[in-house]
Amino acid sequence: MTADRVESPGHVVIVGASVGGSRLAAGLRKAGHTGGITLVDPDPDAPYDRPPLSKQILAGDWDAGRASLGDPAQWDAARRVAAAAELDAAGRTLCLDDGTRLGYDRLVLACGAAPRPLPGMPRRGVHTLRTLADCHGLRADLDRVGGTGHGRLVVVGGGFIGAEVASTARARGIGVTVVEALPAPLSALLGEEVAAELALLHADNGVRLLTGTSVASLVGEPSVTGVALTDGRVLPADAVVVGIGVRPNTGWLAGSGIPLHADGGVLCDAYGAADAARTVYALGDVARWRDPLLGRHVRVEHWTSAVEQAEAVARSITGARPAPYRNEFFVWSDQYGGKITLLGRPGPDDEVTVVRAGGERRRFAVAYRNGARLAAVLTVNWPKALVAARRSLAARGGADDVVAAWKDL
Repeated sequence: MTADRVESPGHVVIVGASVGGSRLAAGLRKAGHTGGITLVDPDPDAPYDRPPLSKQILAGDWDAGRASLGDPAQWDAARRVAAAAELDAAGRTLCLDDGTRLGYDRLVLACGAAPRPLPGMPRRGVHTLRTLADCHGLRADLDRVGGTGHGRLVVVGGGFIGAEVASTARARGIGVTVVEALPAPLSALLGEEVAAELALLHADNGVRLLTGTSVASLVGEPSVTGVALTDGRVLPADAVVVGIGVRPNTGWLAGSGIPLHADGGVLCDAYGAADAARTVYALGDVARWRDPLLGRHVRVEHWTSAVEQAEAVARSITGARPAPYRNEFFVWSDQYGGKITLLGRPGPDDEVTVVRAGGERRRFAVAYRNGARLAAVLTVNWPKALVAARRSLAARGGADDVVAAWKDL
């Protein structure tokens, strides 16, 4: 597909009112779109930002209002609290689960993903964390568990969400065990050596980490009392949080003609379009965009990507100088009072250089190199190292330049 200039369409329907959908609505107005905009989302609390759900709101430091992304009225957008149920792409009609049929000139799929459950869910005391309602339910359970003085939380999955929940619970004095099927949390992304180093943050903060094992079953009925592992151990639990990944919300698109990837996600070109007529776009967790440099479709489940893709789709729809979008892959996570950042995408064959900073707190930076080229950078509790890496990347410096800059900090 090409990026020919198009006239701004009449009615844009956006399925999903989280950060991607909300930023798109705002971006369309900023780009001069004067037609109708309708935001469709079954979550009555939307639009709000998700990162605070595992941190500030869960901890009780923020009220929900601080995570608001604004009122759709700010973007002169209509709001429908309903779920998308079926798509007639040929007829440009979206059917909602309340029976409403919405016609559109352009449709944008920003409907995100759903947490993967464990067998035996739902069960009282077992939580996933995706919505504000999920956060309130988990927070109530942490209040209950923390109030006993000897509460036990089991977190299944040691990725960013699981680690952030563990950090928040630990700060409240709750005993936390993290169960991770991989040799170390995030080892598939970071490599085993770096992931093992990062995992030490859990031990530093009194969190028990069990790796190389997974959940066989949940114990207790109707309320959870424990977690049985595949290695035979049974962990007592007053509450359980499940963070074992997500599945893109594409089931309702079956039979629509919109192309879907076998591993999940809507297949899009480098401009976010999912069909040859360029009437349907997708962004955020549900989208798998073609990366022009990698030569393949990539799906990224992170806040920065959703924001940047929303800006790109707004340009594509309005014809405001659309350009192929390539995700630079920037991820951050707040854990145990510090910050972890990942800039770039580590490759399985990258060489790793670790530079450690002094001080009582664990602080280090990692350069992933492919030959002389700097492929990615991980920093842990070291903001100056990230600044130095960005500066070097902007100057097109190599991996040696970044490592030398870190050693001078």
